[in-house]
Amino acid sequence: MRINGIAAKTKRRFKATTNSRHCLPVAPNLLNKRFAATGTDKVRVSDITYVWTHAGWLYLAAVLDLYSRRIVGWAMGDRITSELVIRALNQAIWKRKPAPGLILHSDRGSQYASTAFRDVLSRHEIIQSMSAKGDCYDNAVAESFFHTLKTEYVF
Repeated sequence: MRINGIAAKTKRRFKATTNSRHCLPVAPNLLNKRFAATGTDKVRVSDITYVWTHAGWLYLAAVLDLYSRRIVGWAMGDRITSELVIRALNQAIWKRKPAPGLILHSDRGSQYASTAFRDVLSRHEIIQSMSAKGDCYDNAVAESFFHTLKTEYVF
């Protein structure tokens, strides 16, 4: 790379996507940084990131299976709403049809704490788990996926 004058660019400007200052209920942290699963469709993680485009910010919500490390659901939109994460979750449910008892782990963002999102989880008997407040390492698998996505494909 040095001989050809090629250098990796990994640092980009930061834009907060998590609003954890809300009065909505917060689920317990069931994973507590234990990022192993015994099989597919047992534990999933979800998060939201952003991508700058010529038209402005685009937000990407993704649902990742912890065992296979595959994206099983995703949605994009120009607004960071609970509807965005619900669309990603619904896609993951439709594609994989998980059994009752699946754990879905996310940060404490208002989108994930919303009544509408929690209703979808309840309807499909999915157990909600949320990261500790202000601890990005509690959702490290999703954060790592987004870092790779942005570094290797977007930037």
